[in-house]
Amino acid sequence: MNTSATLTFCLDPEYLNNLATKHREAYALGKPFPHIIMDNFLPASVLDQVLEEFPQPNSVNWQKFNAATEKKLASTSELQMGEATRFLLYQLNSSVFIQFLEKLTGIDGLLPDPHFIGGGLHQIVRGGYLKLHADFNRHITLPLDRRLNLLIYLNKDWEEEYGGHFEMWNRDMTRCEQKVLPIFNRCVIFSTTDFSYHGHPDPLTCPEGGTRKSLALYYYSNGRPPEEIGGSHTTLFRERPGENLKSEIWKVKAQTFARKLIPPLVTEILQNQKTKQ
Repeated sequence: MNTSATLTFCLDPEYLNNLATKHREAYALGKPFPHIIMDNFLPASVLDQVLEEFPQPNSVNWQKFNAATEKKLASTSELQMGEATRFLLYQLNSSVFIQFLEKLTGIDGLLPDPHFIGGGLHQIVRGGYLKLHADFNRHITLPLDRRLNLLIYLNKDWEEEYGGHFEMWNRDMTRCEQKVLPIFNRCVIFSTTDFSYHGHPDPLTCPEGGTRKSLALYYYSNGRPPEEIGGSHTTLFRERPGENLKSEIWKVKAQTFARKLIPPLVTEILQNQKTKQ
């Protein structure tokens, strides 16, 4: 451990209690499903430290998704993270923060995920995306139901034209109800059910070399209301009007199959020719 590090910030229970009191009615009334969007959620200096130590796309062993439904990077271990990041994530899994979430959302008996399964650090490079979906609804190793998502964005000087909007769609997938720009220190908290369709569906258009960075934490309970769920499942992707994910999935599979057949030397020559054009 780096003993010179100064991890001095701790969550303020009074601040969180006031925040929950202020926003709990708006949370419950959120459309298309309960949610809240909060700017300047944490002291900027805390997220500055997280951003400073955020791993680059090629600097750690990211879990890489490259499919028709998602093209993104996700952390695989908290050991990939810097100390300031780990300290903050631990606090977001603490009893102080759980009490805030329970008061804000009205969901009792919330439990954090100490393993950060599916969560932790997320990063999307130019051209990346995450199609609209409802999340997996059971913890992979623990007998718990997934109830809440928390996202904190880390993107400074983020312009509207860069895209990367977080979208929330209605239950019958006919329209986008909320479109959120992923700017620095913006926090989104929302209830997850089989019908809370959300994502970042359009390819990212930020400048080359830039990335869309975020922290993601998920919270669980032992059981849930029966009307929120239709059975245990993994991520359920949904199509927007006019979108054909099945066609895109087959296209990606065909490209992957072709790459396996073509010798690496031929692929390299083709890539070099394309670069010169």
